Amino acid sequence: MLNHIKEADRKYVTLDDRTARRLAQEDPELFFETYGTKLIIDEFQRAPELLIEIKKIVDKKALNGEDNSGMFWLTGSQQFYMMKNLSETLAGRVGIFFMSSLAQCEIQNCIRGYFAPDLDMLKKREKLSSLSDIHSVYRQIFIGGMPKLYSSDIPRERFFIDYINTYLERDIHDLEQVGKLDAFYNFLVFMAAHTAQELKYEEISKEIGISAPTAKSWVSMLERSGVIFILRPYYDNITKRLIKTPKIYFLDTGLAAYLCRWPSSETLENGAMAGAFFETFVISEIVKSYYNQGKGLNLYYYRDIDKKEIDLLFVDATGITPIEIKKAKDPADADKNFYVLKKLNKNINTGFVICMADEMVPYNRDVWLCPVGKV
Repeated sequence: MLNHIKEADRKYVTLDDRTARRLAQEDPELFFETYGTKLIIDEFQRAPELLIEIKKIVDKKALNGEDNSGMFWLTGSQQFYMMKNLSETLAGRVGIFFMSSLAQCEIQNCIRGYFAPDLDMLKKREKLSSLSDIHSVYRQIFIGGMPKLYSSDIPRERFFIDYINTYLERDIHDLEQVGKLDAFYNFLVFMAAHTAQELKYEEISKEIGISAPTAKSWVSMLERSGVIFILRPYYDNITKRLIKTPKIYFLDTGLAAYLCRWPSSETLENGAMAGAFFETFVISEIVKSYYNQGKGLNLYYYRDIDKKEIDLLFVDATGITPIEIKKAKDPADADKNFYVLKKLNKNINTGFVICMADEMVPYNRDVWLCPVGKV
């Protein structure tokens, strides 16, 4: 993607190339004399020695009153090492973009902004025709959004086999926190089977046979590498009756479906996890829309000790916007728990039920049905 949008005079080098990597590791100064300082450096985490030299170059530019923005575009696939080295060396000098798998609007070549729970904006928002019926939605859930599945003819199962093997053997294997890869794979499967559910470390520890601290460390790895999104619960000091356990969502539903061994979109649509995958799909699409716009997220869910739950809360200066996610076309009692937000003494905006409705229609005076294609 960066190679496609780069300027004509920006060069590209990958540190998968042994010659370039050796030069970067042994003589960073000569590396930049050779390749220049308007550069895309791919797999840069293979030569952390470059970062000190980059710091020197951009700082010198700043001291001379010259523009030093965007000199280097650094990309890589091993996010753990990337983030560690960047935070230690280039703090305050770098912008970081997290990229997940493709959102549906990208797959359908539809340009639109982030999802905002605003009635006027949602009415104007284009509805994706590819998500017009429940079967098409589950086909997209089953495939997921990995770019290679749309840019090549590689079979879905073959792709995910290679993806997981690469993730385990390259990105995870060298980390000190991971011992047996078999246990980590079982952990991945367990997490996929619990997408859209509460994150309980004790349960993970018991089922996988690892310690609770290890479970927390591995969950952190999945979050930092963009495999999962953790949705925090909403609570304030007004009440202590709120549940404070987060929920997990896979950011690519195709990966989660593969790990759970669902053989087809039809079996997934009619299976026990149909609701959880629909909810995961909606959450992941919303999260991706914010990532793609470089915007921060103020998303939460609500659950109290009386088991009153609301799938999603948007919280901003205007107040709280409640959202329920249902795979039905005309869900019954979808907003039944919205009333519990009144005790928080905050402004409660118009709520939404994201579902298989054909169009934006009022559910009642305070809640609207929103087609999943609008997400």
